[in-house]
Amino acid sequence: MRLLIASLLLAASLGAHAGPPAIYDEGADAKAALRATLAEAAQARLPVLVVFGANWCGDCRMLDNSFKHGPSAPLIAKSFKVVKVDVGRFDRNVDIAETYRVPLKKGIPAVAVLSPEGKLLYATEGGELADARKMGDQGVYDFFTRVATSAR
Repeated sequence: MRLLIASLLLAASLGAHAGPPAIYDEGADAKAALRATLAEAAQARLPVLVVFGANWCGDCRMLDNSFKHGPSAPLIAKSFKVVKVDVGRFDRNVDIAETYRVPLKKGIPAVAVLSPEGKLLYATEGGELADARKMGDQGVYDFFTRVATSAR
């Protein structure tokens, strides 16, 4: 009986520390994922939305949720091929962000929009999405409506 109770307590403890599900693949090869997404974008003739963020970031989680639900979901799905790039604690894939003029120190989430050929069309150079939670679903939608229009 003690073993059963100890096992249940251990399982509950591990479950409590698991936290929310990851939205960024921390082990992904971001450069390979970007190449694959650019190939998909060339076939679909859509721009690529590169989303820089991290699993610990509340604003990144809110933006990810907006991409899946609410008014932004259909806009993002029809306007872009999306690739998410994990930046860890600003110690991963920083070179990719720098390549596309995305200053991570201004805050995450941050985005770059690339043509299907990989040419930079737009980048959040001033931390425009760093307060995504305060922007809310409508603010995120309005932001990406402007970005989608400029990426055409």
